[in-house]
Amino acid sequence: MLHPSKDIISSKSNLLKGKRIVLCVCGSVSAIKAPDIARELMRHGADVYPVMSKAASKIIHPYLLEWATGNQTITELTGRIEHVEFCGLTESKVDLVLVCPATANTISKSAYGIDDTPVTTFISTAIGSNIPVVFVPAMHESLYRNPFVTENINRLKNNGVIFIGPKVYEGKAKIADIEDIIEAVISFFTPKILTNKRVIVTAGPTREYLDDVKYLSTPSSGKMGVEIAKECAASGASVTLVCGPINVHVPTGITIISVSSCIEMFKAVESSLRNNSYDYAFLAAAPVDFTFYKKHSGKIPSELEEVTVKLVQNPKISAEIKKISPKTITIGFKAEYGTSLDELINRAYKRLIENNLDLIVANDVSRSDIAFGSDYNEVYVIDRSKNVIHIPKSSKREVARRIIEVAVSVKC
Repeated sequence: MLHPSKDIISSKSNLLKGKRIVLCVCGSVSAIKAPDIARELMRHGADVYPVMSKAASKIIHPYLLEWATGNQTITELTGRIEHVEFCGLTESKVDLVLVCPATANTISKSAYGIDDTPVTTFISTAIGSNIPVVFVPAMHESLYRNPFVTENINRLKNNGVIFIGPKVYEGKAKIADIEDIIEAVISFFTPKILTNKRVIVTAGPTREYLDDVKYLSTPSSGKMGVEIAKECAASGASVTLVCGPINVHVPTGITIISVSSCIEMFKAVESSLRNNSYDYAFLAAAPVDFTFYKKHSGKIPSELEEVTVKLVQNPKISAEIKKISPKTITIGFKAEYGTSLDELINRAYKRLIENNLDLIVANDVSRSDIAFGSDYNEVYVIDRSKNVIHIPKSSKREVARRIIEVAVSVKC
């Protein structure tokens, strides 16, 4: 019988589908985050097998990780030779060993092949079997700054071990954000189809202020654009994200340019294109098409019964890309509301031709399950020959992956 906790597998995406990951938990207070990390990996499709040191089991009970993963927690090595079963030179070996949190003790022992806990034995066996090993350090800053610990981290790195974080503040080398840990694992398994490429992405809404308090905007959350930026980075690209006001986590490693208005977004994109050479531009933002002819200072009194304003058109960012950078493969986005499929395709294709785009991504935001703010999308990718590729409803990250795969196939 399948453990009930495994019901969440692939509930967010299939990006880690079929991947078997050993989660080694050491005796840091950050061990309390291990269940959340395990379950987030599972939500993206992974099967997670927990291994704990004796010190870790004093912080969280092994039953908690068994509940979180649906797999028995390994706290000692038995006649089953669990370290060989999971990490040996066998056909059933796992795809990755994630040591999270990783203490100075475990890091230093692993650097010298000392195997006196289940965790260190799993690590040594994995390294000997060429299984990828990822450490997520968590300790006091004084330990992290210890030159011997630094030397041991470098020793492991020189032998192919990957490190994520830590975040150093408040006198501690704190565990990386859960979002960054999950993103790093997803990135590890992502095909590097954009290696050595530069990408610029726009995301989110813009705000056009009527006065210093009130503004006109769109309901864009920025999720689609951020997922494209994340997937491009995971695919090996150097990524610049130009985004309006959003409340979405952006992983470290992506250059962020924050803007407010459409003209600010336009100028940021223009400046980036003039000062750098970009291979791809993904224009996933939903800027406001119009701005106020006149902005009022202060706050318009709420006592007024009627206010008449004049709107003027904002510049179309997508129309300017090829004029500034003709060799940049440009992917536009066209959101419509409640149109037929034929009309959606026709309107998007018209925009593609008018703005000299290479591809355009069209979607109908009238559907609540794929509307602004949703974690899912369903889109149609149209090229200059009006060929249409349908990407069925999927997580926005999976949709981003398919869009990028189509973009990479475009010949400039």
